[in-house]
Amino acid sequence: MKDKRLIAILLSVLMILLIPFVAMQFTNQVNWNIADFIVMGVLLLVTGLLCELVFRRVKSVTNRIIICGIILFALFLVWAEFAVGIFGTPFAGD
Repeated sequence: MKDKRLIAILLSVLMILLIPFVAMQFTNQVNWNIADFIVMGVLLLVTGLLCELVFRRVKSVTNRIIICGIILFALFLVWAEFAVGIFGTPFAGD
């Protein structure tokens, strides 16, 4: 069961990264380079693996939901910063 979840995480990351890759084939509005794919892949993979770690280590369902929610919230904050620069860091997108 645990190995199936890890495979599901990896396949999910791949499928999510295929969305901008396919979009780039049809429009110029999506303009990612290899660094964008690497950064987003790492963000998604780390998020998935952290949630998997929570599922393996935390016994309480309520605590699992809360911790995974915090992890997802952190992912969305980092993603938004990279995309549009909501905090004004040097990592902000164009």
